[in-house]
Amino acid sequence: MERTVPYTASEEVELYLRTYYSLLRTSDAVQIRSLEEVHAGMNSLLHQHARDRAPDMTAFIYALLRLPECVREVREIVLGQSSSVFKEAGMGNVWNWEQVNGKARRRRCFYNKDEGILACIIASRSDIDDVIPMLTAYQIEWNKIHRLLQHVPDEIDLNEAHKHHDVWYDLAEALMMSVSDLNRWRSIYGAEFIDRIREIRSGERYFQVRLLNGSLIEYNRATNDWWRVIANRVPELKDRPIYFISSNTHSFANLLSGFALKNQEEINQYLIDADQRELIDEWRQIQTHKVPSSRENFWYYALKKYIQDPDTEEIYYRRTEHENNCGITRINSEHSFDVDAQVFEIGKLVPDWMDSRVKGDLGDLNYLSQSNALILNIDYPLGLAAYNILTEVAENAGNILGVYCLGKAATLNGVVGDVIIPYVVHDEHSRNTYLCPRAFEARDVSPYLVYGTVLDNQKTVTVMGTFLQNPTYMDVFYREGYTGIEMEAGPYLSAAYEMFRPKRHPVDEIVNLDRAPFDLGILHYASDRPLSKGKNLGAGTLSYYGMDPTYACSIAIIRRIFQLENRRLKERGS
Repeated sequence: MERTVPYTASEEVELYLRTYYSLLRTSDAVQIRSLEEVHAGMNSLLHQHARDRAPDMTAFIYALLRLPECVREVREIVLGQSSSVFKEAGMGNVWNWEQVNGKARRRRCFYNKDEGILACIIASRSDIDDVIPMLTAYQIEWNKIHRLLQHVPDEIDLNEAHKHHDVWYDLAEALMMSVSDLNRWRSIYGAEFIDRIREIRSGERYFQVRLLNGSLIEYNRATNDWWRVIANRVPELKDRPIYFISSNTHSFANLLSGFALKNQEEINQYLIDADQRELIDEWRQIQTHKVPSSRENFWYYALKKYIQDPDTEEIYYRRTEHENNCGITRINSEHSFDVDAQVFEIGKLVPDWMDSRVKGDLGDLNYLSQSNALILNIDYPLGLAAYNILTEVAENAGNILGVYCLGKAATLNGVVGDVIIPYVVHDEHSRNTYLCPRAFEARDVSPYLVYGTVLDNQKTVTVMGTFLQNPTYMDVFYREGYTGIEMEAGPYLSAAYEMFRPKRHPVDEIVNLDRAPFDLGILHYASDRPLSKGKNLGAGTLSYYGMDPTYACSIAIIRRIFQLENRRLKERGS
């Protein structure tokens, strides 16, 4: 078989990786300033204008949304896998510090304001490949803006600039950025925008970073701690059949519990009381068929807003009680890296409560009550943590009946909101090219997708980090027919290989997974278009409109599991 490997080795990217990993071996803190030149020389697709005098607002906003807001006050960032690692380093119990997080990246972080230290819990090497480039980009762009702010004309009143179109335009020109970039930046900070501008003008930022323990053993120990909490909450995981899903913590619970759909009137009243005008207008347009959005997806999103309101704790507890009554258990990862889990007892699910799209043409679902299988759903991890987690689950749980990966990907040939179903995944970590079983086809997802297109028979690349690609990188991918770029599928497939083969996954080979004794499926929804500036999540999160592909994929996975369970139960009864 001919193998087209997207050989993407870039001297600049490899130099960057070698530089910061060699520096992080020191027991002392590393100055991010020492990485600025090699970072800029990489010519990252996310930071192509690092060397320009003008700010690269795409890179700055991307980092701004994925780092905790307090990073602007931080002097030192310390990376470690668990609380014990920080204690051994003499930092005490960081869990007693203020817990902070970024808007668009799940990573458990703790902030000591008195010392100016940010402690970040890392689950794998991929977290290092994520944090270091983001800190570097943030520092470079902050200092560029600082220097430009020193020369803003006195007649521009920062307090009033946004109220006057001409003055706002002059401010954008003085900061060497477009008005649209200035508007995006202001929308993130809201009422605090002027305070943040003044903070940048007051001084430059220079971070230092320290890695406490980068050993593989510590990553494995942290993953074991994560699993122990889950297994203690649901001991049945150790001996029952399991379907493993890596996705999110909302779609499967909403689709299977029916809680949001049962409480539409109450949720609608909350929207009115909270003056959620955009959502109220969206609902009116759905009712009058002016937009084709799913009614069910609307209520799921509105429920999220309702529960997030600090004055509505009662709805949170009622949802928990409702979910418990239909066999759904939520497990928060309070004392390890930030990957929450849910366990669904298939035999306790109530078909009458489920989203009608799940049931569809499946007929009578009462057979589910005979099932002893569990669904273990986790909030998707970052990069190599996927390998650690699936390996841990496979070693300690019951018989694995299915493994499903639902996550975000960048698309080189589609648009944001499309669904990508790969049959080939090239993994940059192992350099393997995995041939995937075709658990899903376009017809399994498209009936539930309103806005996008389902692209099956695609080829996807699992990359090492979001900043660790440049235009040459992307061109190689595309020329070899790879149209999806993501971070978890490769590690999951490496773990899947080891679940039925007597040796560790190979390196730099074609690996056919068709003979896996469990079901295996990968679904991605397009959240970025890296070759089209601005067509990505740099300015925000996928939010409401990202629910369309997410729920379409989730429905396809649930229906697949129900069909397999029906077959398994018939075989067991015969």
